[in-house]
Amino acid sequence: MTDDVIGFVVASGVFFLFFFIAEPMFRFACRLLGLYAIVEEGTCHVYVLFGKVIGVLDEPGLHILLKALGPKGLFVRVLGKRYVIDMRLDQQYLRSLPVNSEEGAPMGIGVWYEMYVSDPVDFLFKNTDPRGSLSANVSSSAVRTLSNMPLADMLETRHTMSRSVRADVSPKSHAWGYKLGSVYIRKVHFRDGGMIRQIEEKVVNRLRQVTSAIQQDGANRVDIITSSAQRQAAVAFAQATAMRPKVVGEALEEICQDAEVADLMFELLEVENLLRSGAAVTLVPPGDRGQLLTQLIASKG
Repeated sequence: MTDDVIGFVVASGVFFLFFFIAEPMFRFACRLLGLYAIVEEGTCHVYVLFGKVIGVLDEPGLHILLKALGPKGLFVRVLGKRYVIDMRLDQQYLRSLPVNSEEGAPMGIGVWYEMYVSDPVDFLFKNTDPRGSLSANVSSSAVRTLSNMPLADMLETRHTMSRSVRADVSPKSHAWGYKLGSVYIRKVHFRDGGMIRQIEEKVVNRLRQVTSAIQQDGANRVDIITSSAQRQAAVAFAQATAMRPKVVGEALEEICQDAEVADLMFELLEVENLLRSGAAVTLVPPGDRGQLLTQLIASKG
């Protein structure tokens, strides 16, 4: 049992030493001796020996330097130098480039552009700062191309402006191995604070005028609708007032065709009027009214 445990510990130690220490050191020594190189996706390796470029590896994967560079590949890592260049697409945004319009308005232009390395050797040795040079080139081209444009075109035709800037920059940047991609004018704005405040005041005044005009037009429409409704109501009430005597007359004519019904109706109307008037009513019993009058006079005496 003890021998098995010791054998397991020894095997684990050997496994650890080989895969975690010896194997990485072996791969490092192989790369240092130039036996192979691994090119990652989106990168490029440029090998320089004694001030001269001897090879460029731009295909991702595993490369045998002896096959790719010849016998020089065995000692290029020791006596020469390797440059790893990022070939992926990059982006940059230049904010508020000063441009004057044809009318003399101070404007600011925001330019967004893409760039990528087209020639690794030219990128390394033809310009010490290709990114900064490209940024300065785009800035100067934008100022030179977009200056003295009409203000209306500057605010509306951004695609045309973008194409103009790209056409002016591309031939120069390609000579440095740093090629320009898409160019887009993202923002056009005023740089003078006083002009911005004047435009804001004009916009606010115009909005107030439009708002007051809308309110006045709404009030006028409401007045027209109200007056039209009142006129129609007055016409309807006048028609009703004019129709009332006719309706009442026709009803009375129909009632008066029967004398008993007419007498009863007028009697009821008379009683109703008496009740509504609130006057004192004295009820006299049926009989000889002269005798009742004599009794009243006697009682008064």
